[in-house]
Amino acid sequence: MTEAPQSQFLSLHLIETLVAVLPVRDENAQPKSLVFGGVERHMVTSQARRRAERVHARNRANSGRGALKGRSMGIRTREWAILAGHELESAHGWEKEKALVTARAVMEASGLKFGDPKKKTVANLTKVLVFAPSDAAVRIAGHIADQAAEVEEWRDAYFEAQASAEAAKKARRGARKNAASSPEAEETDGTSTAQPVVSVPLPPLPKATRDAVLLALAPRDAVDIALYGRFLAEIPDSPNVDGAVQTGHAFTVHEAEQIEDFYAAADDAKLDRKRNALSFLDAADDAGAGMTGYQSLISGTFYRHAVLDRTQLRTNLRAAGMDEREAETAASEAEKEFVNAFVEAFPEAKKNSTASTGSLPALVLAFEGERPYNYASAFQRPVDEGPVSTGGEGPAGPAAVRRLLRHHAFVSRRREDLRAARMLTYDPEIDALLGELGLPESLTMVERAEDLTP
Repeated sequence: MTEAPQSQFLSLHLIETLVAVLPVRDENAQPKSLVFGGVERHMVTSQARRRAERVHARNRANSGRGALKGRSMGIRTREWAILAGHELESAHGWEKEKALVTARAVMEASGLKFGDPKKKTVANLTKVLVFAPSDAAVRIAGHIADQAAEVEEWRDAYFEAQASAEAAKKARRGARKNAASSPEAEETDGTSTAQPVVSVPLPPLPKATRDAVLLALAPRDAVDIALYGRFLAEIPDSPNVDGAVQTGHAFTVHEAEQIEDFYAAADDAKLDRKRNALSFLDAADDAGAGMTGYQSLISGTFYRHAVLDRTQLRTNLRAAGMDEREAETAASEAEKEFVNAFVEAFPEAKKNSTASTGSLPALVLAFEGERPYNYASAFQRPVDEGPVSTGGEGPAGPAAVRRLLRHHAFVSRRREDLRAARMLTYDPEIDALLGELGLPESLTMVERAEDLTP
C-alpha cells in the first residue's frame, strides 16, 4: 500500500502545567507577560523555547543519540576568532598570541565586526552572534596554517596599515583641536582650513583565504541551521537561511498567577561560629541570615505552538549541497528530532531551584495541513478555574485540553487539508479524560514522542 504524500506543514500544539518556576525573565528579573483576552498572561518567549529545543537536538546528535546522531550541527557564538586561534595553537603549533591575532584579523577582513580592541573583554568577540557549523573554526585554522606564509605577510601589512590609519586619525583630531583653540580661529570668515581627510587603505584579504572563511561560516550541511535558520547581515555574500521552524510565544490559558518568594540564605561559617560560641553574647553577634531577598515565581497551564515547513526544510538542505535523496533522508530525521525537542526540551533558567526541566506535557496534538494552524484563539477567553457546579471550567489543565480538542474538531470539519492527527499525553487523568470525550477516529493516540510524526 502506497503512503499518502505528506502535507507541507506539520503543526504542533501543546498543553503543559508548570508550578513555581521562572523559565524566562525580563531586564528587571520579572516574569515576562502579555495581555490577551483582556487579562494579563504569563509568557515564555519563542526565543527561549527555540534555543532550548535547538541545543537539546544538538546535544543529542553530538552524543550519538536521537534521529540526527552523526549529523553536522551548528554553534551560535561570538567566539569564532578565539576558537580558531585555539585550534591554530593546539593543532598546528602556533604561538598563542600570534594565533589569536591572526585569526581575528582574517575574520575581520572577511567582513565581521569585532569589539573595541582597547577593551580586552570584547576585543576578540564578534559584535553579533554568528550561527555556523561547529567545525568552522577548525576549517579556518586549517586554511591559515596551510597558507601561513601568505597569510602572515598579509597580516603584517594589515596591522601596519591599521596603525598608520590610527596615527593619521589622531593627527587630524589634534590639528582640529589646535585650530579651534587658536586666536586666529575667531577671525576667519567661516571657511575651513582643515586638511582634507586622507584614508589609509587596508590591504584586502587574499581571495583564497576570504573564500575559505566564507565557506567555513556558510550553513553547509548543519541540520539545525536548516531547521531554525540564520541571519548574518555583516557579510553580504555569506548566505542567510530562512528557517523551516515557526515558533509562537507560549502563554497561560488563564490569568497570570505570580508570587514574590522571600528567601533567606544561611552563612555556613557564621552558623558554625554560633554553634561553637562560648557565651550567649558571642552567639548573639551572629544572629540573622547570611543574605535575604525576593524572587518572582509563576505557576500556570500554558499553551504553546510550533510549525515545521517541510518544503522549506528540504529547500535549505538542498541549498546546503545535499542531493535529493540525502536531503529527503536528512529532512525525515530532522523532523523526528524537532518533534522530540518540542516535547522534551525546556529553558534551563532556575532549573536547579525549581526543577522546571522535569515537566512533561499534559497533551501534545500534531497534525498535517497545507498551511500553518495556530489555535491560540481557543484561549482568548481565559479559563475560569472555578467549580463546574457554579459555572466554572474546573482545573486549567483538563479544561485547556477540552478546549484545544474541541477547537481542532471544529476546524477539521471545515478544512479538508487537515489530516494525520495524533495525540500524546503523559498525564493519566488526561488519558482518562480523552476516553470520556468520545474523540473522532481521525485522532490517533500514540505513546511516544517519535510517533507524533509519520
